[in-house]
This record gives sequence, structure tokens and C-alpha cells, in this order.
Amino acid sequence: MTEPLRVACIGMGWWSDVLADAIHRSDTIKIVACYTRSDDKRAAFAKKYGCAPIATYEAVLADPAIEAIVNTTPNDVHLPTTKQAAEAGKHVFLDKPIANSVTEGRAITDICRKAGVVLGMGYQRRRESHFRWIKQQIDAGAFGRLVNAEANISRDRLGKIDLSSWRYQAAGMPGGVMLQIGIHYADVLTYLMGPVKAVRGQFAQLVLPGDNPDVASMILEHESGALSTLNASYASASEYYLMNIYGKDATAYYDLHGGLRLLKRGENKPVAVPVKANDTFVEELEEFAAACRGNGKPEVGGDYATTSLAVIRAGILSAREGRRVEVAEVLKND
Repeated sequence: MTEPLRVACIGMGWWSDVLADAIHRSDTIKIVACYTRSDDKRAAFAKKYGCAPIATYEAVLADPAIEAIVNTTPNDVHLPTTKQAAEAGKHVFLDKPIANSVTEGRAITDICRKAGVVLGMGYQRRRESHFRWIKQQIDAGAFGRLVNAEANISRDRLGKIDLSSWRYQAAGMPGGVMLQIGIHYADVLTYLMGPVKAVRGQFAQLVLPGDNPDVASMILEHESGALSTLNASYASASEYYLMNIYGKDATAYYDLHGGLRLLKRGENKPVAVPVKANDTFVEELEEFAAACRGNGKPEVGGDYATTSLAVIRAGILSAREGRRVEVAEVLKND
């Protein structure tokens, strides 16, 4: 049996625990160390996950027993932390977005490629079994030409945010809710409907305090000519997810509470499609571990993640300037 991939987790926030919990559900990856600047957070994480607390990042990277870094640091330090890891020969699993700018996303990708280390990106939503099923049906031709889609990803953050956190500040998370969670469904729309050519965006701050949008909408123009709408919100009364995919010959309806349904041309009522829930976090981390061992490559790597970021950046620019923005423009200038 192959030994599990030995990783160090850096950046001790709530998302680090989400990924660490997933690692503990896997036999192919193991947390052996952790680092964050806060002594208390580092000690608490080490105790919870049975790993070694290491006082400096340099010491983490100097340890030959550590093969890879699971990086959940703030977006604006993704580049320096990943650069250091790659130069030390450590593979990197990096949560989305890859960075706050296309220039930094491209630099991260190039650095890892030149160093010969694996860069895996955390885009777990596309892996959900209902989206995998829809993708299989699209590829099999069941939908015919794809014409339209609508998506909504919403959470209630009223009274639940810490304004000192980079996640809720315009400097740390430009684009607010759309960059933080909307990017997941922008990715799913790209996965199902094809690459995005241009974006129109509108952002608002309606309920939450601070300086960042808590509601955002984008119209995505896909290269195929199909159109999608994407809404993201932190100002909703509850958590909610919706993804409807419209084709000439069939329509798939998915929502958090109603599950997945399919309506074919000529039929009057959608039919429920039973799909088994899957552990998307374990799947992406085990895929990363396999790639680090030389088996395959991550489904989502740096090149795609940089383009994915550019879609959101195009929406931000569109909202600011009140115009349609092509993704190619952002990839060139951001």
C-alpha cells in the first residue's frame, strides 16, 4: 500500500478545518504539521488534528518529511507562500480563488510549473454528483444545443461576519460575495455550459456592514452563444443553491431542497433524478495526492483557475464601468 501524502496545513482559519476534516476522512493524505503566525491557533489546530505545530514557515519548508502544502492563507499572500513552497520542492493545494489578480494567478501557475510541483485548486462544487450527472448527459447529447442557464448561491451572513477578517474586506476579497462564493457557481456554469466570453455585472451592498458587496449578479455570455445568469448573496434569509440548465431538448433543475429533476422536450412534468451524495472535498484532495505521486493531474489547475478568476474580475470591472467586459480583456490587462 502506498504511504499517504504527508502535508502541512498553513493558514489556520475556519476553512483550514474544513479541509483538515476531509483529510482525516481519507487514507491517502495525512496532516503531519501546521503553521500560522498565531501561537494559539497553531497549537489548537495541532491538538485537534494530531500534527506538529511548527513555529515558522521556513521550518515547514525545510522539513524533508513534508511533501506538500495545503494553503488556506488570505488571497493576497497566495503568491509569496506558494512561491516559497514551490522553490522548496513542495506541491501545493490552494483554495480558490487562485489570487486577487490575474497577474498573480498567472505568476503562481508559472512558478509551480517551472519548479515541477503539482498545483491543485479547491473547486469542489463542480464535483457534486448532481452536476456530474448533468455533465454526463450534456456530453451524451441529451440536452441538444445548450441555450441558457440560471444559478443562485446564497448564504445568510447577517450578524455572523467578523469585519476584521480579510474575507469580508474589499482589499482582501475584491468583489465581495461574488469572488468568495459566486466563483464556485461561475465555475459550475463554465463546466456545464462551456467557456465564458464576456460578462455584465452589477454589485450592491444592502444588508451587511463593511465595505464589500453582499449581493451580486452577473450575466455570462458563453463562447457557444448561450447566456447564463448568476446571483450570489450574503444577505439572504437562509442558505440556498440553485442551478437550472436549459437545452433545446432537455432541461435540468437542481436546488438545495428539491434535488435534481429532468424535463425532456415533449414531456409535461420534470422527473426526479436520484443521485448519491459524494464527498467532494475528499475527492479533490485524493486526486491532488495521486498527482503528487505521479498519477494523473488535478482536474482544476492554475491555468483554468486564472481564467476562472478573470470571469469574476470581468464582472467587477463591468459593474464599476457599466459596460460589457470580455474575459480576454481582463486576461490581458488585470
